[in-house]
Amino acid sequence: MRSMTAMSLGRRIGTVLKEELRSKGEWRDSLMAAAFRAIAERIPLANLVVEVRDARIPLSSECEILRNYPLPHKQIIALNKMDLAGASNVKAWVEYFRERKCISCGVNAHNKENIRQLLSLIQCQVRELKKHDQCDNNYTATVMLIGIPNVGKSALTNALHQVGRINAAEKGKLKHATVSPEPRVTKDIRSFKIGSHPNIYVLDTPAILSPKVPNAAVLSKLILTGAVEDCLLRRKEVAQYFLAIHNSSDQYKKWAKLYTKDNDRSFLNGITEQLTSSELLMKHKSQTPTDHTQDCIVQDVRRILFETISSLEGDIKCEDEMLALIDRQFSALQETFHVSVECEEDAHDKVAGKLLNLFRTGRIGHYILDHLPGKIQ
Repeated sequence: MRSMTAMSLGRRIGTVLKEELRSKGEWRDSLMAAAFRAIAERIPLANLVVEVRDARIPLSSECEILRNYPLPHKQIIALNKMDLAGASNVKAWVEYFRERKCISCGVNAHNKENIRQLLSLIQCQVRELKKHDQCDNNYTATVMLIGIPNVGKSALTNALHQVGRINAAEKGKLKHATVSPEPRVTKDIRSFKIGSHPNIYVLDTPAILSPKVPNAAVLSKLILTGAVEDCLLRRKEVAQYFLAIHNSSDQYKKWAKLYTKDNDRSFLNGITEQLTSSELLMKHKSQTPTDHTQDCIVQDVRRILFETISSLEGDIKCEDEMLALIDRQFSALQETFHVSVECEEDAHDKVAGKLLNLFRTGRIGHYILDHLPGKIQ
């Protein structure tokens, strides 16, 4: 259940971001506007559209261009990054879309079995299209991948291209779409072969946003998941929003038995006893205190989040109590992340950056930011 504080913080950063985007005109630049027009022209020519959405925000990551332009016969909604949302959550959303006559599936672009399932679904839809078109054996289908920034279109394209070529025993050099954790890296439309008999080509397209700036609630989720760059806001504010969501969820309870201090010491002592002196030396050399992605640091982050929430004596539903808890968590995480205390504001900004990175890469739990319509938030 989402707390009132989390919703309040979300609205606050969404409202601030909306005002910044309007005043600076940075919602859509000329390149994105051109990409929007190019994609709109090609949609009616495609045989199939795969709309890639972020599984954590299945509604907020909708690509609105598909509402306004003629669609081909078939459309698939691919809920990418399902590993960050949790299988059971994604399953509920797939059922939600099925009830509305929409074909959808959960997918993780880095899981080959998931990619094979998505490819099989695409091939099935293409075969149906081929039957209706009554074409000859030279039938070729074009599949467009469309989505907002940072939903993983290019990663899906590469995975489909690789698995599709292997399945079809294709020879030749693999092409690669540019992949980055930063949004809006793909600049043009490129074609990749993903199937034979019939031939299927997928078009990787630049990320596009709706012409109008969305409401504050949607904006807050887009910035938290990284679909919109957070350079227009202080990262601390975005991280506070995440912590409010985390603190009001049950995620921390999963770490109760695994991340107590005693268990951590026992685990580390057991590992140390099994390592030789040379292995220990190599282990210490490979670790950098400021590298927050190390397993030991991630474990400490989970432990701190568990301990700070479980030891709270006040009412977490009270906004003042929640904000005080978040302040304590920032102070504790500052030490865990080995961030200098020379300037508190700069330190908190660095802590926020590291924490948001762990959230966006799924290192500190599964989260769904959009709630199924009709469910109490």
